[in-house]
This record gives sequence, C-alpha cells and structure tokens, in this order.
Amino acid sequence: MIRYAKLPLPFDAGLTQSELLTIKEEWLPHFNTSYYAGSWKGIALRSVEGKHETIIPELMGKLEYRDTIYMSRFPSVVKLLSELNCPVMAVRFLNLQAGAIIKEHTDEGLLFEQHEVRLHFPVFTNPGVEFYVDGERVIMDVGDCWYMNAHLPHSVTNKGATDRIHLVVDCKVNDWLTRLIESSAVISIKEDELDPQLLMVIKELRIQNTVTSNALADDMERQLNKDHA
Repeated sequence: MIRYAKLPLPFDAGLTQSELLTIKEEWLPHFNTSYYAGSWKGIALRSVEGKHETIIPELMGKLEYRDTIYMSRFPSVVKLLSELNCPVMAVRFLNLQAGAIIKEHTDEGLLFEQHEVRLHFPVFTNPGVEFYVDGERVIMDVGDCWYMNAHLPHSVTNKGATDRIHLVVDCKVNDWLTRLIESSAVISIKEDELDPQLLMVIKELRIQNTVTSNALADDMERQLNKDHA
C-alpha cells in the first residue's frame, strides 16, 4: 500500500495565488467541526452536481461531478485539469488558517489501491505546517503535487503565522495515473503482511474480468485495506 508519492505535475502556483486574492466571501467552513480546531474552510470548483455549496466530495459514489460557478474564475486550475489524463471528480481549495489543526482521521476508501486518489497542490504554505500520513511527516512545497493516501490516518497542524491553502483534486485511477504514481522518485510504501492465497483469488477474479468477478475483487480488496490500514 502506498502512503504518499510526489508526482511530476508542476503548476503555476503564482498565477493561482493571484486568482485567489479575488476571493473573499466565497469561503465556506468545513461542516464536520469534530475533525478540526480553529478555522478550516473551502471553495468548491467542481462538486457533485456542480453545487458550489458542497465542499465535501461524495467518496466511492456514483453521482455526477460538474464544474461550479467558481471554476471559470481560476484559469490556472482549468489549465492544470486539462493536463490530467484521468477522470476528475471533486476540485476544491482548502484553507487551514494559522494556528488551526485537522485532527487525525481517515477517509474510507480513498486510496490508490481502491482506484480513487486525492492529489494535493500547495498554493500557499509555510515551514510551520506539519502534515502527517500514517505517522510519517510529508513536507509539501508551493508548486508541488502529492498523492496522499487519505484512507490511512492523517492529520495537519498549521503552526505558522500564515494560512495554508491547497488545491485538492480527487481523481479516478487509470493507466496514465497508475504509471505516474508507481514511477514516482519520492514514494513511501506501507508494507503489509497479506494472505498470498487471498491475493491469488483476487488476481484470478481480475483475470475473469466480468462485472460479478470485479465486484467480488473490489469487496475483497476493500476488506484487505481496512484490515491492514
């Protein structure tokens, strides 16, 4: 299981910073106040049914994602998304203000091995931001792109004097994204002691490649990831 990986997907963070300066009243607080302390808020650029009021994505869901009224205000993001050769779901800016924390939690099913990933593009950050995934600190600089395994326990603390704003993009995994992640020069692997016989069963189900066999394989992989997270 992959904890995180740095991807070669640079973007024009400076231009995005300038575009963000035009945003004032559009920020909405994260609804799950038990997850954080301080101020954590977001702006949805792409969401379920294009609702700009919805800053929380529908994980592992079947609903349609569409651009919100805010997407056109960010040409730099439009350009970045056009360069992602994979299906894009939710797109948001998330702002963790100075002094705020996101408590350790997990986002069930959001991981490469379950075919949905979350990409982080830091737009504003500072050296006091501490982002931990499965106990490992990950330092993300402005202009980077990181895949973070949100299925694993993760937390963020902003000990700096300025806000931390990330562009967060949820994607479906395809061959292009698989190659990009697996070939990363910076990658952390979580070693698991998995049942080799069960892995063989999953492999055989994938070879059958029917709706039923793939559904069974998905269920088995989901249980494995839950047991070994």
